[in-house]
Amino acid sequence: MTLWAESQGELRIFAGRNSMELARSICSHLDMPVGRSRTEAFPDGELIVHIEEDVRGRDCFVVLSTCNPVNDNLIELLIFADSLRRASAKRITAVIPYFGYARQDRKERGRTPITAKLVANLITTAGYGRVLALDLHAAQIQGFFDLPVDHLAAGPVFHQYFETIRPEMGEMVVVSPDVGNVKVANMYAEMLSGELAIVDKRRKSGSEVEMTRIVGDVRGKTVLLVDDMIATGGTVVGAAEVVMKEGARQVIVAATHAVMAGSAAQKLAKAPIERVIVTDTIPADGRFEPLKKKIVVLGVGKLFADAIHHIHYNLSVSALFRKYGESKR
Repeated sequence: MTLWAESQGELRIFAGRNSMELARSICSHLDMPVGRSRTEAFPDGELIVHIEEDVRGRDCFVVLSTCNPVNDNLIELLIFADSLRRASAKRITAVIPYFGYARQDRKERGRTPITAKLVANLITTAGYGRVLALDLHAAQIQGFFDLPVDHLAAGPVFHQYFETIRPEMGEMVVVSPDVGNVKVANMYAEMLSGELAIVDKRRKSGSEVEMTRIVGDVRGKTVLLVDDMIATGGTVVGAAEVVMKEGARQVIVAATHAVMAGSAAQKLAKAPIERVIVTDTIPADGRFEPLKKKIVVLGVGKLFADAIHHIHYNLSVSALFRKYGESKR
């Protein structure tokens, strides 16, 4: 019996405009349809979300990545909650595959905001009772919410793929492109029985980084560079250049979120990188065209489907990840 049948139609999964494909994937694993809704834009740019089926007393999930254009997608997420709340939904969960503004999680200097906290406040006030997110840029963002946050890790998805290419990788070392990502890199190193190395990164500005040195041995080895996201591409490209200068055999990049801002795809295409592995938390929309010979996109639909199943039936979500370690959760 399917989850849809077992729950007697109490579960509803809706999708924002940018996450329909991912929502379809999630629903296919649960053997249920995507909820009927429609987001309409007025000529002046305002949005309205129409819920086109009965949700009274239902357990509702809204799948929507707050990626570029981040402000439009964020306001759509908020309006979705208001529409469902006013339609008497029993519980509303925000499924945010990619959480925008996550890098603004602290004050870098005086007189600046902590926008990630502001976004958490907005999501809570809008009417969501729970948040489901994947590989947040900073784990402490969970504490910004005054409601339950289920922080998923993409480890199981990447592990399944790495198992298929592990023989061709040969002697391997997992490299963290900065100190802040060491815990995740170590998890992958243990998962793949590889060594660990770290690149010392100094950030000059929001889009420019300087790679100074590498801590660890990469000579003659396949380097797996792991990060939570690829934004401008500066971090992974710089790290790839450093490890190749140190004698690495080849570089493979793995990142959960393919933000690919500006000319990031072009940078990666020209960089000494053999393969770029990302997930479908952010729709491609043609941004991967320069990388079509290098890029591999992994689906996270089943990961979210399993989590939604556990949440709907009040089961442990962390149980889904015990064999893969705790990531940054």
